[in-house]
Amino acid sequence: MSLDVTRAEPHLHEARQRLEHARTSRLAQLQALGERGPSTDDHLLSEQKTAMQRVLKEIDDAFARIEDDTYGTCQGCAKPIPAERLEILPYTRHCVPCRRHAT
Repeated sequence: MSLDVTRAEPHLHEARQRLEHARTSRLAQLQALGERGPSTDDHLLSEQKTAMQRVLKEIDDAFARIEDDTYGTCQGCAKPIPAERLEILPYTRHCVPCRRHAT
């Protein structure tokens, strides 16, 4: 079965745009966290930076999945991830049921 490029390409273009927006937002947040001076909340600041870096890695991984044609496929059950979920969380690897089982 061949992939219909005319239908898939707009979907992937939108996914790339959402991922770029998420990356830009997280990079700005990470930069803002880096500009804060020393404070009593250094542990919290460190946790926030780590979380931002983890999301940036997830975003990079999602770009890789676009390139290898696995974007939008759940890594838990191998079923398509609903478009609505990808709109909300474009870098997700799992459908909601598989994500719930993972936590």
